Amino acid sequence: MSSAMQELLSILDLEQLEHNLFRGRSPQVNWQRVFGGQTIAQALVAAQRTVAPERQVHSLHGYFMRPGDTKVPIIYEVDRIRDGGSFTTRRVVAIQHGQAIFSLEASFQVDEGGLAHQMPIPLDVPQPETLKSQRELLDATEHVPDHIRKFWARERPLEIKPVNLEHYTSRDKLPPHQNIWIRATGAVPDDRRLQAAVLAYMSDMTLLDTSTFAHGRAVFDPDLQVASLDHAMWFHRPNRLDDWLLYTQDSPSSQGARGLSRGAIYARDGTLVASVAQEGLIRIRSLPKK
Repeated sequence: MSSAMQELLSILDLEQLEHNLFRGRSPQVNWQRVFGGQTIAQALVAAQRTVAPERQVHSLHGYFMRPGDTKVPIIYEVDRIRDGGSFTTRRVVAIQHGQAIFSLEASFQVDEGGLAHQMPIPLDVPQPETLKSQRELLDATEHVPDHIRKFWARERPLEIKPVNLEHYTSRDKLPPHQNIWIRATGAVPDDRRLQAAVLAYMSDMTLLDTSTFAHGRAVFDPDLQVASLDHAMWFHRPNRLDDWLLYTQDSPSSQGARGLSRGAIYARDGTLVASVAQEGLIRIRSLPKK
């Protein structure tokens, strides 16, 4: 297990301060702000701690309000909105420096049978064994821009293998969709709630990038102000996270300094595990004259 994966499991083990009140921390890495996926995952864990164990998360909706500070703890306050016969609803507010930085609403349900169907997994996607990871691409590709090279070099608790490298090496206007393979860099405990939290963490990777492809841009461009605004996720079927997952992504629209991206996460055997949607700020700003 990588040290980054060990650290992720550690930061998801929140400290309980009081009834409905939890404290989380961030990895002490040289990042300007808290990774959004971390805040989503920790808020989900806080909500899970107040829900009966037989009820599993089936959806969450979160809003990012302020960038998180990696140097101080994050306080998660849970509001037990409703405990119904089949469903449970929780609201979580993440607080730093006395201000809300993120809010989450999550719904939980007892397992039930019923009608079932899913969209099939794309058939024309290369298997992950035939692709290079982002770290391997750094050594094999000379045309990765420096800002992307620096981002890819960071140690993370997940490994990513992009199917379409041209999205990151070209300034051509390309169709706003991509496929990536992702997996955890270590074993995730056999705990369905923890697996859902780790999957929520993973779901925030590369999604916003997709809305820039149609414009020949990248989220690292110095004249773009980019930040996640909201994040929604629906958990369709449990997954042990012990193999590669295919994350298919597209962006149906960008306008008004915002870009919308959608994602579907499939297990290797074609099972649709989760669906994701995210809107982000993509604002063109003027650079200071040299």
